[in-house]
Amino acid sequence: MSAQATGSFAARVSVEALDRDPYPIYARLRAEEPVAWVPAVGMWLATRWAEAVRVASEPGSFAADMPGSPIDRSFGSPTILTCDGEVHQELRQGVGARLRPREVEGYVEELIGPTCDRLLEALLAEDRDGAELMAEYLEPVSVLGLGALLGLGDLDAATLRRWFAGLAEGATNFERDPSKQATCDAACAEIDEAIGPRLARLAAEPDDSLISHMLHEGMPDGESRSPELVMPSLKVLLLGGMQEPGHGAGTVLFCLLTHPEQLADVRADLDALLPAAIEEGMRWAAPIGTQGRRTTVALELGGVALPADAPVAAVLASANRDEARFEDGERFDLHRTRQRAATFGFGPHFCSGHAFARGLERIALRRLLERAPHLALAPGEAVPFSGWEFRAPRALPVRWCGVTG
Repeated sequence: MSAQATGSFAARVSVEALDRDPYPIYARLRAEEPVAWVPAVGMWLATRWAEAVRVASEPGSFAADMPGSPIDRSFGSPTILTCDGEVHQELRQGVGARLRPREVEGYVEELIGPTCDRLLEALLAEDRDGAELMAEYLEPVSVLGLGALLGLGDLDAATLRRWFAGLAEGATNFERDPSKQATCDAACAEIDEAIGPRLARLAAEPDDSLISHMLHEGMPDGESRSPELVMPSLKVLLLGGMQEPGHGAGTVLFCLLTHPEQLADVRADLDALLPAAIEEGMRWAAPIGTQGRRTTVALELGGVALPADAPVAAVLASANRDEARFEDGERFDLHRTRQRAATFGFGPHFCSGHAFARGLERIALRRLLERAPHLALAPGEAVPFSGWEFRAPRALPVRWCGVTG
């Protein structure tokens, strides 16, 4: 695999460069090496739309289980992301009922709205004229919202954010950095200690929390899945479900604040255009960058011969800017002709939480825009983005002049 990459652009790509800004790298890979072995991450990257869809949608050729993957290494196995067949169906059944779009629409406003209102009340206090929205609003809304859904409503935002950050260190540790792994292992140990007893209790005494559904949904009366089976997938939910809505909302808001004419359009028609802005913002910078797979047989992908058992990533973030599908895909434009993006993946592993993520973002952003009609980026302060697997603004400093009650 690495022999093909000798002297190529892909061979020189580093994790640091991907974390800093993957999009110029993806653009060059799409043009020169759309299916490329990248030694720094130990995977083939499929960066064009067509190949990414194929990798993520054909489980017979591209299996979800990737021995030695950072997720399995960090969270345990199997997880809902890294298995196929009956085990995957069983794990997905456990989360499916509470996350179906119609079900989500029935509870998401009541679940998320009060948290938004409470945080905004403190954020928009009379003695303040600005804030850092990622730390003070968007990430707390995201982690507390998922916590409430899971049945972890007694845990504070600081704990949940710390868990997310630790889990992310392990899930993206393709380079096997010992310090990153130690951070993740510590977070996993804390999660096991805090949530393990709850899983045991809920196995015997179910309620309507998502954790309880993961244990009981689809099981015969009086039976439950083992906590040991559920825990690795619960850590996946704690990572992706906490990260995707808050970070996606941060990206959407950044895009609107840097495109004031489009922000004005959204303010004029929140019902129609805020959902469009959310879809476009998460296309422009996908919160979760890849879906990892393993070739089950030797095959050809994008004109490149891959051996069996080769690790391959469908690069969703790159597919979302593929020039062959999205005209001027590097540009944020909520008015572009709407077509499906790769943000939530493809195939059997299409993100179960897509409706919850969209609902949380819509509620959090709408309440903010309604309460702060003159919201703007803080003058002279940077908005740093980072990450290639989990990309987001790491800080979003804003100012406002006047708020509504």
